[in-house]
Amino acid sequence: MKLSSVCGTVAAAASLASATIWQNDQVRITHFPNTTIDPSGYKLKTYSPNSTELSYKGRWDSHFTSWYSVPGLKFGFTGNRVAITFGPETFDTTLVGYRIDGQDWQFTNVSTGATHLLVNSNTTGVSLTYPTSPLTFEMRVTNWAYGVQIAAVHVKQGEKLIKIPDFPRTIEVIGDSLSAGMYASYEGLSSFAYGLGAGLGNSEYSVTAYPGICLFDKLCWGNPHGMLYQWFRISDTSWRAQQAFGDNPEWWDFSKKPAADIVVLNLGTNDNNSANNVTAEGYVAQYKMLVQGVHKVYPKAQIILMALWEGFSPFGNTYAQSTLISDVGYGPQIYSVYEYFNTKEYLANPILYDPVYNTTYPSNQTSAPFVHYFNTTGLMQHNDIGPQWHPTDAGHIKVASHLIQYIKMKFDWVLYATGPEIFHDTLYWNDNSGY
Repeated sequence: MKLSSVCGTVAAAASLASATIWQNDQVRITHFPNTTIDPSGYKLKTYSPNSTELSYKGRWDSHFTSWYSVPGLKFGFTGNRVAITFGPETFDTTLVGYRIDGQDWQFTNVSTGATHLLVNSNTTGVSLTYPTSPLTFEMRVTNWAYGVQIAAVHVKQGEKLIKIPDFPRTIEVIGDSLSAGMYASYEGLSSFAYGLGAGLGNSEYSVTAYPGICLFDKLCWGNPHGMLYQWFRISDTSWRAQQAFGDNPEWWDFSKKPAADIVVLNLGTNDNNSANNVTAEGYVAQYKMLVQGVHKVYPKAQIILMALWEGFSPFGNTYAQSTLISDVGYGPQIYSVYEYFNTKEYLANPILYDPVYNTTYPSNQTSAPFVHYFNTTGLMQHNDIGPQWHPTDAGHIKVASHLIQYIKMKFDWVLYATGPEIFHDTLYWNDNSGY
């Protein structure tokens, strides 16, 4: 985020908590159903949150509490009933998206300690048995600061949950509010980072992004650490995390998830803000360390460094991207990081970063090139950025679409998403031909 005030952040949080979506300062009419039930009135088979049939997507801690943007839960099931009980660490009224198979996203606000019936006999598609089998349930947390805790998953008595295998390829986006989806309609589920992961199809994806965070490890916009520190930890930098862990969050066990095949980095917008006092030299040094740390964790991953766009400004009688008319956005610095990792000297003996000891060391082996540069110039125009300096829903779709095509051409990834909804509430049309 370019200059997100605390008041703006709190206002955005409050609006989502009451199931209100703001669109150009107008309330968008929504119809989120109340899915709360009294489980004693149903005959249910209950699974504990550590059941092997459950697949947790993104960052979840040992209490089965979610962190960062669009963390998810996925499983197969038999029958026509799915309910979830949310634990005491759930942020009350958190908005979640959920769906079965390739149906459209549905949304509901979940309550702390409550049980929510998310699939029943009236759910669209629940009686259809092809082409997806078994029936597959997916839930994603929309907000980047709120979170849920899974206490139990229920199906109809006599039915069962089924483990769904992971997709064969994995992508992770590491970023700040621009990746987290701040100010987008469904926040994380409207972000370009989510759109990239889901839009590729048949891919596991996670979005390790939080508003206001710097890449450089320092206090930025209330975040006590930068991503150089936080990416290696299980939680984000929210007030929830500080209440749960203080200044010593759990280390993230990367072995719990499939290693990423592609990692996209979109960091530096907050570092580049003068309020946070990060020097260009410090930014470059720690950017290199973060890439070295990612390479240590995911030695086979291709790493994409995204150029920053830094918004748009009036320029005479037109508009121009700020990075083209002023010295903002760390353009030369990000490109220099890309160049550094592609030198013969580096690839002859790559340097790696150890976050435990906060030190770098030589790998003593050679490497093929693995760092790439994605230029964002020209992907959006001035009306793709909202008043709070973040992409509109259309802006997010543009960035996601270009990134998908870049990955398709660069790494020969086949596009498997060929029908099911990715972004919700983007179906606009005009059937009137005579006006």
